[in-house]
Amino acid sequence: MNLIEELRWRGMLQDIMPGTEAQLLKEKTSGYIGFDPTADSLHIGSLVPILLLVHLQLAGHKPFALVGGATGMVGDPSGKSNERNLLNEEQLNINVAGIKKQLSKFLDFSDESDNAAILVNNYDWFKNISFIEFLRDTGKHLTVNYMMAKDSVKKRIEGETGISYTEFAYQLMQGFDFYHLYKKHNCKLQMGGSDQWGNITTGTELIRRKAGGEAFAFTCPLIKKTDGTKFGKTETGNVWLDAEKTSPYQFYQFWLNSSDEDAENWIKIFTFLQKEEIENIVSLHKSDASKRILQKRLAQEITCFVHGDEEYKKALEVTEKLFANQNAPAESLTIEDLEAMEGVQKIEIPIAQLNMDVISFLAEAKIFSSKGEARKMLQNGGISINRKKVEDLQMQITSSLLLHNKYILAQKGKKNYYLIEVK
Repeated sequence: MNLIEELRWRGMLQDIMPGTEAQLLKEKTSGYIGFDPTADSLHIGSLVPILLLVHLQLAGHKPFALVGGATGMVGDPSGKSNERNLLNEEQLNINVAGIKKQLSKFLDFSDESDNAAILVNNYDWFKNISFIEFLRDTGKHLTVNYMMAKDSVKKRIEGETGISYTEFAYQLMQGFDFYHLYKKHNCKLQMGGSDQWGNITTGTELIRRKAGGEAFAFTCPLIKKTDGTKFGKTETGNVWLDAEKTSPYQFYQFWLNSSDEDAENWIKIFTFLQKEEIENIVSLHKSDASKRILQKRLAQEITCFVHGDEEYKKALEVTEKLFANQNAPAESLTIEDLEAMEGVQKIEIPIAQLNMDVISFLAEAKIFSSKGEARKMLQNGGISINRKKVEDLQMQITSSLLLHNKYILAQKGKKNYYLIEVK
């Protein structure tokens, strides 16, 4: 399998260092990607680097997943306009443990495999290096001119906030990671998002100058949505890989609700389906886009990959229950139907919050952050109570609306459902 060729047709290749493809065709090569432990879970923005490691392993090469326990204490300026808050060691340890657990789901770490994946934490080698030692043995190999020429540094220097020495040194630390893995594990390849190209090439340069060796690199494009909104963001924030932070149903819905153009690009990037099958799915979809064949297959493949077949089936069942019987009146739902609903945010409110107008009620229940936001959505026809579209801004929410004397089913937009229990 030609890894570079595979990634190229999938749209997963942007920058590549000369000689990289030849190296990967010549011999089994160890390659790594770094993951920043800014939270105790990765989100779907991390799926592309995870998939790069999976493709690397499937092609017979050896993947290293590096968790930045040390660099996470410093902060990467790439793609950032401001310096971020630094995490303490206790929180970093929690985040590192969470990320390690997640990565173990996607890569083969078994000892039986001759190209088993390996997890490393750069804190393990940085903790024993003194500041003087690092400046003397590593810092002297790269000039300030070289480091300042990197786009991530130039943008910050030219911006209003500038850049601290802490973040300026980040590329040197990341470069040292590559050098360390090269020396200890004969790791000759680093991969990452296109915003990491400057940091990655610093590593290849350090290996050349400090070890007299040759190293290779490639990056993938940063994923964007065609409508200009940020990939991986929803009304409720990041789409996480942790089922506790983003339920499998919500995860499934994110992919299901992608546009035709996004889905056509994403099915190549986020699934392992082969070219011929993808072309067939796209063709079927275009013959009747209303069936959303493309989005359904994309959502199925990626939900199964991240959460497993059983969680996918549950997400599908919930989707069918919520959306397939939209015309069935809410009054026809049994109390068991209501209480068993997944993918629905459950809210408890005191009975004192009844007998008020619908806009005040929605704001009080925290479904909207303000009355103004609720009013705007209602005026645009985006609010339903008990599956009936609300058209009257003065509509009163009273006990007569309670399903089984305790519940109100609210809907905001096309896909946000709330089961409100009145106590």
